[in-house]
Amino acid sequence: MSSERYGFEYAVLRVVPRVDRGEMINAGVLLYCRPRHYLAARVALDSLRVLAIDPAADVASIERALAAVLGVCDQRPAAGPAGQQEIGRRFRWLTAARSTVVQPGPVHTGLTQDPDAEADRLLAALVLPPRPVPPENTT
Repeated sequence: MSSERYGFEYAVLRVVPRVDRGEMINAGVLLYCRPRHYLAARVALDSLRVLAIDPAADVASIERALAAVLGVCDQRPAAGPAGQQEIGRRFRWLTAARSTVVQPGPVHTGLTQDPDAEADRLLAALVLPPRPVPPENTT
């Protein structure tokens, strides 16, 4: 693999079950790498955490909203006009501020050799539950 690094932008997808309360959990990441013509989303919704914030949350609707994000990234026909835009416009549309249950966080930047692996790394670091640290062996 090349040692060349490429600039990328990313945002965390947040689920805000009750917008009026502002409580949220991270549910995915968007990653855009213009030099590699790459746009992808990774999603991992923890429905138990959503329901802990709001027992009346419509998890099925939240899952559909996250699936719609994936559809726009992948230019699926069901994504409508937003999914048919050029790649940079799709990223900007997905990261535009909105007052809905699924909201993008601020856009951040970085450098990577592999945008696909970077999307996986960001999902693990920012969305998935932390892995427990094994206790140190003191014997």
